[in-house]
Amino acid sequence: MTSNEPKKIKCPQCGRLTFYSNENQWRPFCSERCKLIDLGQWASESFKIASEDPLDLDSLNPDDFNTPEDDNV
Repeated sequence: MTSNEPKKIKCPQCGRLTFYSNENQWRPFCSERCKLIDLGQWASESFKIASEDPLDLDSLNPDDFNTPEDDNV
């Protein structure tokens, strides 16, 4: 591989080899299809970012989130 040749990577969705370069408008994916499948998995919460301490929504106080602009409404 020369310094002018774009790096080849595996598409994170399907595993097919694709170029990681500015010419690949869907990088790091190989196609728009793979990009949209990945987006759909995030949107449907198939993918999640793990947290050691899940947020307990019942323990939140809405007053803690008021800003000075909210007081003028």
